[in-house]
Amino acid sequence: MDQQITNTLEKNREHYLKEMIEFLSIPSISSDSTRKSDVRKAAKWLSDDLRKGGLENVQILETAGHPVVYADYVKAEGKPTVLCYGHYDVQPVDPIDKWNTDPFQPVIKDDVIYGRGTSDDKGQVFMLAKMAETILEAKGELPVNIKFCFEGEEEIGSKNLDAFVDEHLELLKADVLLVSDTTMIGMDQPAVSYALRGLCGLEVRLQGANGDLHSGVYGGAVQNTLHAMIELLSTLHDNKGHVTVDGFYDQVDPLTDEERKTCEQLSNDEALKKELGVDALYGEEGYPTVARIWSRPTLEINGLYGGFQGEGLKTVIPSTATAKITCRLVPDQDPAIIGALLKKHLRDHLPEGVKLDVELMDHAEPFSMPVNHPALKAAHHALEEAFTTKAILSRQGGSVPIVNTFHDKLGLAPILMGFGLDSENFHAPNEHFHLQNYDRGMRALIAFLYDLPEQMQK
Repeated sequence: MDQQITNTLEKNREHYLKEMIEFLSIPSISSDSTRKSDVRKAAKWLSDDLRKGGLENVQILETAGHPVVYADYVKAEGKPTVLCYGHYDVQPVDPIDKWNTDPFQPVIKDDVIYGRGTSDDKGQVFMLAKMAETILEAKGELPVNIKFCFEGEEEIGSKNLDAFVDEHLELLKADVLLVSDTTMIGMDQPAVSYALRGLCGLEVRLQGANGDLHSGVYGGAVQNTLHAMIELLSTLHDNKGHVTVDGFYDQVDPLTDEERKTCEQLSNDEALKKELGVDALYGEEGYPTVARIWSRPTLEINGLYGGFQGEGLKTVIPSTATAKITCRLVPDQDPAIIGALLKKHLRDHLPEGVKLDVELMDHAEPFSMPVNHPALKAAHHALEEAFTTKAILSRQGGSVPIVNTFHDKLGLAPILMGFGLDSENFHAPNEHFHLQNYDRGMRALIAFLYDLPEQMQK
């Protein structure tokens, strides 16, 4: 890396970390209506920081919900334009008693920073902003054109982002989308992702009698909705982890030899069992664990409830039962088609004595891109330079719906280059971020901007 840039990163490290703590201290919880002013305060802090860092056209743009922060620097004539996306909103902190420190008073201990948003995603948004600031301070110009789009609603489903993009197509026009909201394979194993799983969610409700019944008076005479729900849900899988819904796998491509080899090499079942505190792993038979997470679709029961939930016993036959289900989908699976197949399966296997109601809920399209895309090659080179090890071309088991939004509406090639770790407790108490990966990640992001024009010209 250019020595001037290296010197600037080293000179500013402590100052940058103090600024990061300021940013993280703002409780920008998008799902909490009482924190609306704090979400806006975080947007204001971010816009002020971008402006101070030399970015231009800095704006706080309104949506029907929380605002979007925009900035750009477009002076590199003939060079590609990179649109950087991230989110400055965070998850709630419950249960607060499980935190070892105040979630909104970040602390650094043993080169790890603790606090809500450190890893997901305010810490990484901060890195994107400082990436540009560092280059501008060191060199006075950027090697590419750059735009920033930081939203405040990712943790509540980015529900206003599609409309925002539709309204600002020209403003957001670019060649490449850079997202730092994904994870590495391990502490010393960086990754750039080329595929994401999609999502299909639904709520299943069963109605039995017109009210809860006394189990002594009516027991043995009417259907128990919880019994019926358990029977119905048991039809969704066989005993080998395979989803039994007709047509579920019709659009699923088999793993390539290279993908299977990579997944086998990265699967460490003993380490994962130890990390999770379980004595056995479970999943679709015939696939290594990493392949089950990255490359195979799943159907999970996320919640199941009905009847009496209080302390002690209440001898009732519950009149209603509810289950929440989500499917993670792989490229070419259509959430709408999967939702229809699930509804048909549930109707076809419904036990007697209950009525069925199914509501389709959240959905997201899966995504994949060609592994030989020049922007992926630039990311791969940048990670290798910063981490001094070969980066993995990976899939991600999760869903990032905005990737499809930017790809479909703007034709952008997404580069998913994040620096968090799965073990850093994002969405949970004691969220943290390893500053070693902050340092290496800053170097990787800067290297990516410098290598991208060369790769795009090939």
